[in-house]
Amino acid sequence: MKKEITDILIIGAGPSGIVAASYLHKYGVSIRVVEKAIFPRFNIGESLIPQCMDNLEEAGLLEAVKKAGFQKKFGARFIRDNEIGEFDFSKKYGEGWDWTWQLPRADFDMVLAEEALRKGIDIQFGAEFLEVHFDEDGSSVSTIQTREGELIEISAKHIIDASGYGRVLASQLDLEAEPQIAAHSSIFTHITETDRPEGKEGEVITFEVMEQKVWFWYFPFSNGNSSLGFVAPNEWFEQFSEDNSAAMREMMQQLQYYGGRFDNYKFLFTPKRVENISKNVTRLYGKGFVLTGNSAEFLDPVFSSGVSFATASGLLAAKLILREFKGEDVNWEKEYIEYVKRGVDVFSSYVREWYSGNLQKIIFHPNPRPIIKAQICAVLAGYVWDETNPFVKKHDRILHNFAKLIEMEEDHSPV
Repeated sequence: MKKEITDILIIGAGPSGIVAASYLHKYGVSIRVVEKAIFPRFNIGESLIPQCMDNLEEAGLLEAVKKAGFQKKFGARFIRDNEIGEFDFSKKYGEGWDWTWQLPRADFDMVLAEEALRKGIDIQFGAEFLEVHFDEDGSSVSTIQTREGELIEISAKHIIDASGYGRVLASQLDLEAEPQIAAHSSIFTHITETDRPEGKEGEVITFEVMEQKVWFWYFPFSNGNSSLGFVAPNEWFEQFSEDNSAAMREMMQQLQYYGGRFDNYKFLFTPKRVENISKNVTRLYGKGFVLTGNSAEFLDPVFSSGVSFATASGLLAAKLILREFKGEDVNWEKEYIEYVKRGVDVFSSYVREWYSGNLQKIIFHPNPRPIIKAQICAVLAGYVWDETNPFVKKHDRILHNFAKLIEMEEDHSPV
């Protein structure tokens, strides 16, 4: 068996893993990235939010993504019957980026991986992670198998699990936990939109609310393709055909705003289903390992927080590991777990209140107060650690309270 030694073993070459690898590489840390898939490979999480731009920039990856020419995203639109709620990131509360991208994840992940390879970072594609053994000091010996069948034993001082839905260490170390968000599923595909409308209608990402807990996404890409998908409670999907293509067509017949627009387009691939989207773990860190991105927790795709949390947690994990390598004491509980949890808790509140209907009442209010809209927009842009924003600091109750005020206004409005 071939044996290798590295400072850091990173499982997964998605955004979280590559951000961590790129940051550590700048400081001379030896890194080995193992990735089960062969790139380019399809993935979900095609709509980014502005906060992730900070993470890409700090990791030295932003310029490479800018050169790729992806569709710029300046905000988001929500539609319900005849109601429209639009958010412009340039009008958000506080500092930070006011744009980002919507993009095919296969292309985005490939751009990041190619930039990492250009920097000299070692990435082993087509490598399946088989097992790991930790010593008392946190050092580890992992066994991977290449696509040619070769077994490699990798000794590392620390492991970053950025395996996403592969959830390698969550499975290996029995860390799976009950998700924070109710069980939802998704079905999605791509089309080549040859008759796309000009201007905003063919550029802005849109969420069409079909029922309080059922919604449809439309993400137009710069390459002429568009992503279409539905998210709903698991039981909602039971009314449709078991055949994914037929089921997708049946669901599209229920659209109102987008009704008929996509009927004549062929699917570029058989629609994929992801059941029980939300994920969680019992702990994010242990002696010699840390979980980042979707390998730790995934909430729901409604606010496109996945890549932002993936890159934020990957970058933070890399920074803390680097400090340890320099001999500094790191309080992982406070500096990593509590920090990540604060951001996750904010978005969890927004996801829960979206499905409760409270956030939808606020988003679709016909005359929103500009400051409130700006503060909510900052959260939707991913700035969920800015506690100068009351919609961050008081996230656990403020949405519910504002929704109740709206109800009171409606009850007392003249007939």
